[in-house]
Amino acid sequence: MPTDEFLYRLEGSDGPARAGTFHTPHGPVPTPAFLPVGTQGTVKTLTPEEVHSLGATMVLANTYHLFLRPGHDLVRDLGGLHAFMRWDGPILTDSGGFQVFSLARINKIQDDGVVFQSHIDGSRHLFTPEAVVEIQRALGADVIMAFDECPPGGADRTTVEEANRRTLAWLERCQARFKALGDDEASPGQALFPVLQGNVFDDLRLAQARDVQGLEDWSGYGIGGLSVGEAKEDMWRTLEILDEALPTGAPRYLMGVGYPDDLLRSVARGCDLFDCVAPTRNARHGTAWSRAEGQVNLKHARFKRDTSPVDEECDCYTCQRFDRAYLRHLAVASEWLGHRLLTIHNLRFLTSLAAEARVRILEGTFGTWSSDWLSRYEAARNKTTTE
Repeated sequence: MPTDEFLYRLEGSDGPARAGTFHTPHGPVPTPAFLPVGTQGTVKTLTPEEVHSLGATMVLANTYHLFLRPGHDLVRDLGGLHAFMRWDGPILTDSGGFQVFSLARINKIQDDGVVFQSHIDGSRHLFTPEAVVEIQRALGADVIMAFDECPPGGADRTTVEEANRRTLAWLERCQARFKALGDDEASPGQALFPVLQGNVFDDLRLAQARDVQGLEDWSGYGIGGLSVGEAKEDMWRTLEILDEALPTGAPRYLMGVGYPDDLLRSVARGCDLFDCVAPTRNARHGTAWSRAEGQVNLKHARFKRDTSPVDEECDCYTCQRFDRAYLRHLAVASEWLGHRLLTIHNLRFLTSLAAEARVRILEGTFGTWSSDWLSRYEAARNKTTTE
């Protein structure tokens, strides 16, 4: 249930696109907002001060990884995740469910939970809904996610129905454990978000949205099970269905989506919060985003003597200080400075895109602006791909 610590105030809209502010104990999050991914308590290669300077207000950390290393009990004993990673803004932790299904060498899904084998050392563990809540309580994030089962893209209806049933049952158990724990000094002011599954089956998505809302008036909603291999058209249709089915007074967190064009198209369908590993992962592979060229691979030989910045319109440190020729050299040589500089650019690209979307929504010009932006970006990307 929303409390004074976790309120979402809708401040403007342009069609389904929404601009608001999500209030948390560690500060407000103006939406739409992109959340940099700090999987292991760090946004790769950057300091917390750098992440904040790029326009990020909230970051994500991963329950699965922090459970395995260094351990949630240690994080709790050292003052919680905010103190541990020196981030004083809001933090969201995911449940670890996606990693249990995708990273673990072996996993066994049962109604009680998931038995899995660590990808680090092969040790075996059991994640139950109750355990996942307890781990996230120890970590101390502002927003914690309920344990859910995410079926793969292309899953058949029977598999998705079973995942929906289990996700709802696990949510009830997460809810009960969350309420039983209450607040404590180590983890004051947390909000539990449910995760909506249903793959691309319209009726299953609507049924789960209805059933989840029947349990409680939640502070926010996670939208899971998208960007896992389904066709883009199915993803857009699913978001349009959920926009009509979800309450307007709570943020919608679209999990794992964060490429620039996907972000704008999802904002246009009523989503508020986003996360994705693409900015940092792409940086490690030498790729960056440009308004004029789409996604570019800076390892390409054509950048060997290119003295222009990655993006002429970008105000980030990388674009203001370095040219493509030098960034190409760093990428080809696998230098860590190259990873850092491209991470700075890619994250700034997304945070500034979300911030501009917010301004356009409040102005009432989002529809026209986003359409023009996407047309230019996608034309540039297609031109670059064919060269």
